Amino acid sequence: MPVFDYRCQDCSRTYDVFHKGKEIVDDVVCPSCGSPKHKKLMSVPMVSVGSAGADDSGGGSCETGGCCGGACSVN
Repeated sequence: MPVFDYRCQDCSRTYDVFHKGKEIVDDVVCPSCGSPKHKKLMSVPMVSVGSAGADDSGGGSCETGGCCGGACSVN
């Protein structure tokens, strides 16, 4: 299910809209003020790093300077 981010052009609130299929712009209204005037924002896709049980011998630990405890801001 695609998720799109919008900013209301009347009240400047940012909000997400979940579309069941293709984006239908006429269905997008601001949940705060009800305005149909909006600007679609560029979204950053979610990235999955690694998986449970994966071999972590590739140097991604705190000792070797890899991502450690959320320091890379991906976690």
